Amino acid sequence: MPTPLHIGLLLFPNLTQLDLTGPLQVFSALPGAKVHLVWKRIEPVPSDTVLTLQPTISFEDCPQLDVICVPGGSGVNDMVNDDVMLAFLRRQAAGARYVTSVCTGSLVLGAAGLLRGYRAATHWSAIDYLSGFGAIPSRTRVCVDRNRITGGGVTAGIDFGLTLVEILADRPTAEAIQLGIEYNPAPPFNAGSPDTAPAEVLAAVNKRIAGQTARRESMIRAAARLQSAEA
Repeated sequence: MPTPLHIGLLLFPNLTQLDLTGPLQVFSALPGAKVHLVWKRIEPVPSDTVLTLQPTISFEDCPQLDVICVPGGSGVNDMVNDDVMLAFLRRQAAGARYVTSVCTGSLVLGAAGLLRGYRAATHWSAIDYLSGFGAIPSRTRVCVDRNRITGGGVTAGIDFGLTLVEILADRPTAEAIQLGIEYNPAPPFNAGSPDTAPAEVLAAVNKRIAGQTARRESMIRAAARLQSAEA
């Protein structure tokens, strides 16, 4: 493992902070890793909660990253058609060892043309959009396909982070980090997946996110742009 190992987590307005802070906590405990929070400019970036995030480096000043990671969130609806973001991802991915995402961040990788022919995971509510970018949808907690590593929805970011640490270092290092953060999940309810949630709960959540689902028409536009560019 090279030292320092440069790991870059992308910021953008209205990201889901746990997509970012879960793996951030894991990567920050990896010996020899230098973690960057990367955005277009050095300015506060609002998340989808009251938490505001501060970039540590701009796109322009970012070194070549060994690992690049895109979190998800409602802001993805804008990022899949953001030329500056997509160009940065393509440029970094060309030299990165691992190109990764958490939750709907995989849709941004897809829009950049970085998942064509790769299996990829995402949030359950967005899984149907992956194929439009040439990816192969994978309904798994963490999906590893060559140097593309993608996590499922939100809390899967910790699983993703630990999986990548094992790949970058070794299992004992990953297990030590897991123990250090006491990652020993025992959810009080078995409603964390559409496959196990009560039908009325699933219906209520689908109703609640209906507006967000409508905004995801941006995915269709992004997929069309990508297909046109690759034609």
